[in-house]
Amino acid sequence: MEATKDQKRLIHINTANRDIKEEFVQWATDDNKKISCDDLSFDEANKILVHIGQKPHKLAFRAKFDKTNPRHKYILSLCIQRGMSHRSGKYGYIADLDALNEWMHSNKCPVQKRLMDMDNDELSTFIGALEGMTLSKYKKPKTAKK
Repeated sequence: MEATKDQKRLIHINTANRDIKEEFVQWATDDNKKISCDDLSFDEANKILVHIGQKPHKLAFRAKFDKTNPRHKYILSLCIQRGMSHRSGKYGYIADLDALNEWMHSNKCPVQKRLMDMDNDELSTFIGALEGMTLSKYKKPKTAKK
C-alpha cells in the first residue's frame, strides 16, 4: 500500500531540506534511484516517521462488521476459506480482521470504503471479489493432454 498524504506531509514538514528527505527515501526503500515520497510504501513512510521522532500511522480500520448481518457473516466465512484466518483457543479458526483490513486498503479491493458504510451493490461487488479469490485458490491446475 502506498504512503498516505498525511505521512508524506509529515515527512516534508519534519525534514530540514529536500536533500535530507531524498536520503531518507533512499534509506527506507533501499533503492538509490527513488527520491520522492510518492515512491514510499505505507510501512516505509512509517519507518521514516519513527526515525525522525514522529508517531507511526495506523491504517483506518475498515473491517468492522455487523454480526447480525448475514452478508457480513458470509464475508467472514470467505476470509476463513481464503486463508485469512488465525487460530483462537476458544473458537477454533476465526477470520483475521487485520488481514482483511489490509486487503481492503490495497488496490486489489474493488470498494474503497468501510464495510459498515457499503450499500448492497458495493457489498455484492466486494463479496464477488472475495469469492473470486477463494475460487482461484482452490481451482484445479490444468493438466497436459496426452
